[in-house]
Amino acid sequence: MPPSVRRKRGEGQWALGYREPLNKNEETKKNDDGLNVRRRIIDIYSKTGFDSIDPADLRGRFRWYGLYTQRRPGIDGGKTGALPDEELDDRYFMLRIRIDGGQLDTRQLRVIADISNRYGRGTADVTDRQNIQLHWVEIENVPAIWEALEAVGLTTTEACGDTPRVIIGCPLAGIAADEVIDATPQIRDVRDRYIGSPEFSNLPRKFKSAISGCSSQCTVPEINDVAFVGVVNDAGEAGYQLLVGGGLSTNPMFAQSLGVFVRPEQVHEVWKGVTSVFRDYGYRRLRSRARLKFLVKDWGAEKFRQVLEQEYLGYALPDGPEPAAPLPHRDHVGIHRQKDGNYYVGFAPKVGRLNGDLLKVIADLADEYGSGRVRTTAEQKMVILDVPEARTEELAAELARHDLQVRPSVFRRQTMACTGIEYCKLAIVETKQRGMDLIEELEKRLPDFDQPLSININGCPNACARIQVADIGLKGQLVVDESGEQVEGFQIHLGGRVGASFGRKVRGLKTTADGLADYVERVVRKYDEQRAEGESFADWVHRADEADLQ
Repeated sequence: MPPSVRRKRGEGQWALGYREPLNKNEETKKNDDGLNVRRRIIDIYSKTGFDSIDPADLRGRFRWYGLYTQRRPGIDGGKTGALPDEELDDRYFMLRIRIDGGQLDTRQLRVIADISNRYGRGTADVTDRQNIQLHWVEIENVPAIWEALEAVGLTTTEACGDTPRVIIGCPLAGIAADEVIDATPQIRDVRDRYIGSPEFSNLPRKFKSAISGCSSQCTVPEINDVAFVGVVNDAGEAGYQLLVGGGLSTNPMFAQSLGVFVRPEQVHEVWKGVTSVFRDYGYRRLRSRARLKFLVKDWGAEKFRQVLEQEYLGYALPDGPEPAAPLPHRDHVGIHRQKDGNYYVGFAPKVGRLNGDLLKVIADLADEYGSGRVRTTAEQKMVILDVPEARTEELAAELARHDLQVRPSVFRRQTMACTGIEYCKLAIVETKQRGMDLIEELEKRLPDFDQPLSININGCPNACARIQVADIGLKGQLVVDESGEQVEGFQIHLGGRVGASFGRKVRGLKTTADGLADYVERVVRKYDEQRAEGESFADWVHRADEADLQ
């Protein structure tokens, strides 16, 4: 057949008739819905132990309930990707607890703390999607963990896997004085209708949602698969603009606006429509091209809107305004007034790392100084709500006693890190401890530096810690040191900004892990010397000479 008439290879899109599985992951999902593994965990695996687990469940369907096997200790980063799964797998699990909208009460927080101490060796990390992750979980204890979580309204359902994962929302929804709209009802509506439903339990890849009316746009809507962003239309009605197709990883793309206005009561059906487009038209042939962003890039916003309206909604959405520019800080750290006259107090654990005992302390403080409402943020931070003004400083001091800073240094405030080689099978380098050490070192070396500066540390190329949209993004890899030895290190991305630009990559710009603090100090000092009044680090990077970035 001549090349000119050669048939184009299908992308595995269900809506075009490609229903046969085109890779191992699709075959696993076709063989059995991931949601069905819950029953096997309760009835079989928790009773017969780790060795009885079907590999297709262990490394596939378990994710539908927030379970990943941990990395076996002692396997260095050079073996990542080279060893088979059974050699990388430990007999313990990471367990991700989904916290939609980041909303917790102290009863729930104490249950998580108790589970952490009883079943997870005290581990607890706040993620950059508002979840809490535990480690060292054994399969025998999973049913008891689920029972405890579900008794207080929490779940691990679809916390991972090719599913609609946690819906992130503003931690100040309903209380912020400057919010455009309180998205709490819409988050709850989508969650209650669709999470755990077989209708959306077999998507081409993971699917990340954000619904928020926050003036800071703290849910980073630009890098979600679907995002509803609070706006006010010409008639003065509060609703949402709709963005689709954002995501980072090895092919970063910002979401595209569909230019519509979505009324609050329409959010659940519009969310369902977007998710259905992804389910039916998303690319399933190659995992590397299966995220919604690839479909949106190929179709464009106009065609996506047309298909959404004509094939799934059955009506046209009106045109709508674009969101206002986000406020400079998106993390809600500090002491700030609520619209009811009380205050919220946001604080910064180091790179999101906590433990079971600290979670109990936070719960106690939230009960003593607030109303028992606690929030997680999409920047690995936490917030205590409803604090009387007269007690805010006392609470800040109590938090500081436990190294939970309400007025952190810029380095503590804006450094994030993914899980890293400590537990993750995809990682190449250590991240969490490296991030904590870097913060301490920079606080000593640059005690007076006070300009906004984000440092995001990732253990592999997958960008869980958003390296491409950080001022200084660090992608873990093995590098060669001065002695010619292969050691842990980082490729460096500079000057990234969410929704504006991805970080600048300078040819050959890498550092060893041991030289990381020296590099960051050097480039930050250079910025401080050269910056114009009000010039951001990202703006400076994009005009700086390459020599000044080395």
